[in-house]
Amino acid sequence: MWFKRMTIEKESPEELGYENIKYNLSESSIADLRYEDLNFTFDNLTIFYGDHSGKKELREIIAKEHYNMDANQVLITNGACAALFIIHSTLLMPGDHILVVKPNYATNIEVPRSLGITTNLLNLTFENNFDVDIEELRSRITPETKLISITYPHNPTGVMISEDKLNKIIEIAEEHNCYLVVDETYRDLTLGEKLPTAASLSSKVISVESLSKAYGLPGIRMGWLATQDSNLKEAFLATKEQISICNSVFDEEIAYHVFKNREKFLESTREDNLLKFNIVKEWMEEQKYLEWVEPKGGVICFPRIKLDIDIDTNEFYKVLFEKYGTLVGAGRWFEMSDRHFRIGYAWPTVEQLKGGLDSIIKTIEELKKN
Repeated sequence: MWFKRMTIEKESPEELGYENIKYNLSESSIADLRYEDLNFTFDNLTIFYGDHSGKKELREIIAKEHYNMDANQVLITNGACAALFIIHSTLLMPGDHILVVKPNYATNIEVPRSLGITTNLLNLTFENNFDVDIEELRSRITPETKLISITYPHNPTGVMISEDKLNKIIEIAEEHNCYLVVDETYRDLTLGEKLPTAASLSSKVISVESLSKAYGLPGIRMGWLATQDSNLKEAFLATKEQISICNSVFDEEIAYHVFKNREKFLESTREDNLLKFNIVKEWMEEQKYLEWVEPKGGVICFPRIKLDIDIDTNEFYKVLFEKYGTLVGAGRWFEMSDRHFRIGYAWPTVEQLKGGLDSIIKTIEELKKN
């Protein structure tokens, strides 16, 4: 099989070159940590094949603090994207059916497509506040449906789902004997009360998380999946062993150090994230060209250029980047209209964030035809 490169990767800041971006509002995480921020060393680390499921002490903390489960029900992976690949390639065969909410993190859609899976999209709309229509979801389930895939806090909008609605989706999965995958990568960045971890609610649910977004550690490629079904976890482990056998022991040591001190790391970012969110919220209230569904989690939002504004969106992104050095996540990254764009507000400094937001308004004012 051939995988195609996703637009979100081809147009990513690492591909364009960070040195070419003045105001980077495209990042979907907090600011990246430096090794010196971690305050520990690898001096006593043996560079060996690690536990194939992942460092046991790391799995124990994740299992206990997130799921009230056993460490053997957690599999550490090479980032959340590897967890998603393992899930899809283990559970699905060509001819199977998967129902995925859209917009979404691109991997949740592109991987099953590339594996020959019938990938049915449940479109979330701006007009409905990017909320899931439970009855529509229920009506889209077929006898071939093996998997339902959702992500909350949602990427790219930052919207949340109620606990009641999450439980209804779980009930649908149980009723139809299919699995529910919940990408919970932004869970630790929920602005209000956090949902329970989905895998703790049913044996038909698989949770996926990572340390990339909330902890500023995308470079160590550490994520995990969790399931109450030990036989299913063993099947996922077999798939992982065909890909990488185990993880980098260096990466796992960093992940373990950060996660066992997670409250300290999260506390240091919450105040900064709230400050920057309020800057974006105030900016949205003051400008007149954009509309949004206000996010309730994550460090991202997904505004839309108002429909009555006549503008060439191709020119918008070109001028925004080439003239003002500002990069945002174009709607096409998520198979959406380019009137939408994702803003990541936690990664840049306050000054960079304000500069990028100002550039967006300047670009619209220069290009709008009415």
